Amino acid sequence: MIFKTFEAKEIELKPKELLKALGQKLKNTDYKAKAAGIREKALAAAEKIRGLKDLDTKKLASDFWNGKPHEERRLGDLYIPGTGLYKHREWRGVKDTLYYFNMIWLYNYVHMVTDIMKYGNLPDFIKGTLRYRWMGQTYLTVMHWFDRGMEGMRGPALRASAWHYRGMTSETIRQFQAMFASDKKLHGGEANELWKKHIAHNETVSGCIFYPWRDVLDDVPLEMIPYFVTCHVNNHTVLNYIDAAQSIGLPADPCPMCQAEYGIFVLDDYPDYAPIMITSNEACDGSVATSVLQDWFLNRPLFAMPQPMRYDDPLVQKHCQKEIEACWKFVEEQMGVPFSWDQYVKYAESFNKLTIFEHEKWDVAANTPYYPVNGVAQALYRIYYSQDGDRPIWHEVDAHVKKIMETAIEKKINSFPKTRHRVIAWSCAPLYYSNWCTWAYNCWGLNCVINMDSLMFDQMLRTDTYEHALEDLAWFNEKAPMRAMAVGGHEHIFQLWQYMERFHCDMVVMYDQLQCKGMQGIHGMFEDEFRKRNIHAIWVPHALPDKRTVSRREIRQIINDYMTTVMHEEPLDPTLVDFEDGDSW
Repeated sequence: MIFKTFEAKEIELKPKELLKALGQKLKNTDYKAKAAGIREKALAAAEKIRGLKDLDTKKLASDFWNGKPHEERRLGDLYIPGTGLYKHREWRGVKDTLYYFNMIWLYNYVHMVTDIMKYGNLPDFIKGTLRYRWMGQTYLTVMHWFDRGMEGMRGPALRASAWHYRGMTSETIRQFQAMFASDKKLHGGEANELWKKHIAHNETVSGCIFYPWRDVLDDVPLEMIPYFVTCHVNNHTVLNYIDAAQSIGLPADPCPMCQAEYGIFVLDDYPDYAPIMITSNEACDGSVATSVLQDWFLNRPLFAMPQPMRYDDPLVQKHCQKEIEACWKFVEEQMGVPFSWDQYVKYAESFNKLTIFEHEKWDVAANTPYYPVNGVAQALYRIYYSQDGDRPIWHEVDAHVKKIMETAIEKKINSFPKTRHRVIAWSCAPLYYSNWCTWAYNCWGLNCVINMDSLMFDQMLRTDTYEHALEDLAWFNEKAPMRAMAVGGHEHIFQLWQYMERFHCDMVVMYDQLQCKGMQGIHGMFEDEFRKRNIHAIWVPHALPDKRTVSRREIRQIINDYMTTVMHEEPLDPTLVDFEDGDSW
């Protein structure tokens, strides 16, 4: 062993010289330094052993089985730097992680494939994906949309929220498969039999209008998938449509929602799937321009059904009812299918069941801590199904959610135990960041109990007489998103105070759509009321679908600043306070 301290050439020395060299080596060795090094290594090893002994095995086991408690999750550490995309998904505990993998991730991927075959066929799907930009950009990013919306969720909230997403995903597939199957552009420019059995309409013309033909004709909203759904799933999708609208000389100051909707036509990125079109004004002049441009591009029979913004006058109600009847006559004449009162009754009464359950959900959300649906799932689902009208998938989803909600109430499960403030979100939301309320709860304990858009279309549809049915349907159509509480007059916009009291909210997130002339005109009145009523309100500027005006990161910073400087509160999860996600979906 002693010769290991020598190089090869030294071993060749004579014995006398070798002994002399050995003595010199031993003389030069710093035994104190070597001893110190050995001691340090021994202490480090002992520290590791001691650390293993000091580990709280019960805590480790609990974190593995149940997932880490809220303040220890560090959800921001899951993101790839510079994005909001995951390096890996969150460990939610054994039960919830397995549920997410099996009943959310795997279940929805399987059904995204089976729904393609259920509602159409694979060749049409492939052709549509290759033909339409909005389709290719969103279909494969859907599960990231799930991840964002349900980040940090556990137990009943995870399950009930996921079912809402499942319903929207299924109905989205049904709609685009219906469009692709009858699309002239995908079938050699020829109109097939399915083309002749479809009604195209504006996304804010409720599907309830077309109940008299539901068993014979299929009504599919033209912009719901290319515009509304896509910017929620992938916030980059609609930007080129906005730019296209402005490129032909249209002004940039109207609502970017309207710009995106007619930009789809400028770029010829819309399916040609129906012989007629029904439009509405969506409550602003910008959408009137959209209808004019749609009429120009489509070049086919089009019925415009504009709804008044100030609709409380009884004479205005009569006018709206006549417009609906004129629309029905237009459909009869153009499609050659007579109005069916029995079909209207059938679907209106079925839809009323959805409204009744919605009221039950609101009652639980308002009066108990056991409501198992997060803010983004509740708002998106409510807007989607109420605009779309009665469909089987909504009843399937409601049955699952009802069972989950009843269990949460029975077992007194608080799905949002870290709630510091009960928040109501008012006005039109940033469509490119609908999952901000999931972030707000995880980071600051802001529980968005209800959204303004969730409260629209709140109308039961009577079916005892034709006159009552027409009256209620007119009211229903006037309560479309944005039409009633955004620009429907200050008495409707100021219903905020009643809803704050009803849902026991102590804070308002006030969406400030920078290009909405209606809400901009009443900004000062809201400020006066907030001060007079001593209400904490966070103004969140945005540009509806256009993330370039105000980014998601800027929205988070506005909320961060308010919570630290005004509320003097500390974040529940500091890793979520600031991160960059501008390039992510």
